[in-house]
Amino acid sequence: MNPEIKKYGEQFKTQYAKIRAAIKHYDKIVVYRHIKPDFDAMGTQMGLVTFLKDNFPNKEIHFVGDNHVSFTPRLFPETERLNDEFYKGKNCLSIICDVGDHERIADPRYVNARAIVKFDHHPFKSEIAKVSVLDLEAASAAEIVADFCLNWKGMKMSPEAASYFYTGIVGDSGRFLYSSTSPHTFAVAETLIGCGISITSIYQKMYEKTIHSLEIQAYVLTHFHVSPHGVSYYLLPTEVQNELGITSEQGKENVNMFSNIAGINAWCSITQDDSPKEPCWRISIRSKGKDISGVANKWGGGGHKQASGAKIDTIDQLDAFIKDLDDLFVEQ
Repeated sequence: MNPEIKKYGEQFKTQYAKIRAAIKHYDKIVVYRHIKPDFDAMGTQMGLVTFLKDNFPNKEIHFVGDNHVSFTPRLFPETERLNDEFYKGKNCLSIICDVGDHERIADPRYVNARAIVKFDHHPFKSEIAKVSVLDLEAASAAEIVADFCLNWKGMKMSPEAASYFYTGIVGDSGRFLYSSTSPHTFAVAETLIGCGISITSIYQKMYEKTIHSLEIQAYVLTHFHVSPHGVSYYLLPTEVQNELGITSEQGKENVNMFSNIAGINAWCSITQDDSPKEPCWRISIRSKGKDISGVANKWGGGGHKQASGAKIDTIDQLDAFIKDLDDLFVEQ
């Protein structure tokens, strides 16, 4: 075993033991993740589901949540639809991955379980599980859960499970470019590669483009703005989304086009969301170096130092939001 993985496992030895015991005890297990999933949420969920099915073929293991507009079924299988009958008696285990707070969990029925455990790397407002493995410095939830699996003696990691975990790690580490990438991140990735995965195939599937996607990129490149101190952003109002043939969920897919441009210190996609539940403008923020999570928290979101999310209620708030980000880079 890689020394970095062994050392990390020792850090969470008690939590790992309790979660293993719960997995062994319950014959019905459901794995959950956050709404509007990304590579990490779906990679972690499917990596763990596949790992559990491979090693516990007699258990009933499910995965639930909303599908992704382009990842499903190209990268991940369509999520299951469990009926309420399944939860009667509450004799099951809920495993929550890559989400800190109740309102972000894609299926609220996780509470209908006898036991709840969680793996995550996000700050949270209130704890939702009795046993949690939380590492705020981890590059991805997939890195944490893969470590849990790799530290479980006698268990196998199939190429399919390893591919899902690797996808999650690559997605949330920005292909190992974000500052959250650590020696442990590389150790887990190296071990997963050793399980027989094809990283070439994984990258091709993750970042596959279409002619239509080039048309969307063309729009972004001709309609972006840059603030006085290097905050780049583009707006996708509902009418533009309709013209381009995309959903609000797809609005952030081109945010990293500005990641390696000299003079740009942070970059954002700002996408109008007309959903009846919470109409707003959703913002994905990325940064080269400065910690942007404080600004994200101020504007109704949160996340990591170089990758966060936020929202504004109306477009009239845009200038104030951009100024808050711009002020981070005044010295630069």
